[in-house]
Amino acid sequence: MSGVYPLARRALFRLPPERAHAVALMGGRVACTIPGLMPRLARAAMQGDERLAVDAFGLRFDGPLGLAAGLDKDADAPSLWWAMGLSFLELGTVTPRPQPGNPRPRVHRLKADHAIVNAMGFPSMGADAVARRLHTLRARSAWPATPIALNLGKNRDTPLDGAADDYAAAAHVLARYADLFVINVSSPNTPGLRGLQDETHLASLLTAVREAAPGVPALVKLAPDLEDETLHALVQHAEGAGAAGIVAVNTTIDRSSLSRDPGLQGGLSGRPLARRALQALRVVRKATHLPVVSVGGIHDEAEALRRIEAGADFLQLYTGLIYEGPALPRRILARIRSELDAKGASNLQALRKQKT
Repeated sequence: MSGVYPLARRALFRLPPERAHAVALMGGRVACTIPGLMPRLARAAMQGDERLAVDAFGLRFDGPLGLAAGLDKDADAPSLWWAMGLSFLELGTVTPRPQPGNPRPRVHRLKADHAIVNAMGFPSMGADAVARRLHTLRARSAWPATPIALNLGKNRDTPLDGAADDYAAAAHVLARYADLFVINVSSPNTPGLRGLQDETHLASLLTAVREAAPGVPALVKLAPDLEDETLHALVQHAEGAGAAGIVAVNTTIDRSSLSRDPGLQGGLSGRPLARRALQALRVVRKATHLPVVSVGGIHDEAEALRRIEAGADFLQLYTGLIYEGPALPRRILARIRSELDAKGASNLQALRKQKT
């Protein structure tokens, strides 16, 4: 698979990014219809290694790798990602009402940096439509055997003081299909959204979602552009307000890590985000004992291992999959297994460094 993907990527990269994404998802949907294929691929990727398993949020995860929000906004092909060796899937962002997002073009590849700039702005079918799609997947036994997280956002035209109602409305509609919710207050592409990253708003959002969907754990996704001191304080506040975990981090508006700034608006993801994402993980890990999902710039096996050593309970992939292809999760899992073998370790916790 790793030998084939460079050819496929060359073809896909000739298309505009959103068109290439749609073509890839279309192929994934077709592959998901082949009886038994997705479970076979998932088993081959995970290899039934219990040392990779993670217990968190009252759930059992076969491994630490997950899909980051944004690659499958409307639950087009959940089983495709599971088949790659991803043990939990964060779908969305889902808004309560349908909205088109920002005008196109709104996604740009920065090939020299293995990065992407996106200014999507939460394009979404809306919670009702996503719920119907998830219901259909479950009804025709196309549901992946892995936990599903649904990333929630507010509609663009909803003022900040009404945001809690938006998150609650989406959570209520989607509760029966979600193992987890992720409260997205950190995308840079919806005007004012990052203003929800304060103590008052976070408490309000967490309360609203928990009341709308009792029993579904809610995580909070934070931005990489917060100062370390602010990030530390917000994590502690989120824990006190009932967050079940932290997702760190979203895309960045900082361009200092690029080889050349193309002057594009939107959130930067991919390899240039790795250093800041690792530092943010260390800050978050010191601030809380809650489960932490590390995302941003995980592009190879070495970077994945660094995140686990720094205290991540879970890792998520997005831009790395676009540049490295569907074999990346298998390569990462193989490297983790090799590290466990070398240390004679029985679980992922044993790979953590004592000082992070």
